[in-house]
Amino acid sequence: MASGKKDYFGLDPLVSLILAIIPITAWVCGIITRAQEGKYVAAIIRIFLGGWILWVCDLICMILNKSILRLLDL
Repeated sequence: MASGKKDYFGLDPLVSLILAIIPITAWVCGIITRAQEGKYVAAIIRIFLGGWILWVCDLICMILNKSILRLLDL
């Protein structure tokens, strides 16, 4: 396993990718993950933009980088 931060509640990258493929679970997991990290502004932005825009970005990042999108460190 690679060192560093795992995505979606500390799950493996393959499980995170499966969760990221399903739009509703990616949206909910993204909001909860950001709130757990203390990034409340990013969680609020995900509530409003996470439906489609950030879902596509998360999916592309999971496929290419094996990590969910982490644009905002707010």
